[in-house]
Amino acid sequence: MRVELLRIADCPNAAAARRVVQDCLARIGVTVPIIETVGPVPSPTVLVDGHDVMGGPGVRPAAGACRIDLPTTERVLAAMRASLGRS
Repeated sequence: MRVELLRIADCPNAAAARRVVQDCLARIGVTVPIIETVGPVPSPTVLVDGHDVMGGPGVRPAAGACRIDLPTTERVLAAMRASLGRS
C-alpha cells in the first residue's frame, strides 16, 4: 500500500489530515510510510495507491487551493481496506 499526503506549504488542515491517516493505519494494523509532498496541489489530499480518497464525481479543487472536502476517517479507512483486499 502506498499512502501519500499532498499539501501546500502552511496548509492549515495538513496536520489534521496526517493524524487521520496515522490513526487509520493504526486501526488496520499496517505500518507504511506516509509520503508527504509539498507543492501546488489541492490541499490536503490523501492518496492511497495513487487514488484520491475523496475521489468520485465532482469538481476537483484547483492546485494550490484549500480543499473543502477534507479527507475523512471513513474514506481513508475504506481506501486502505480496499487496497488490502479487506471489506
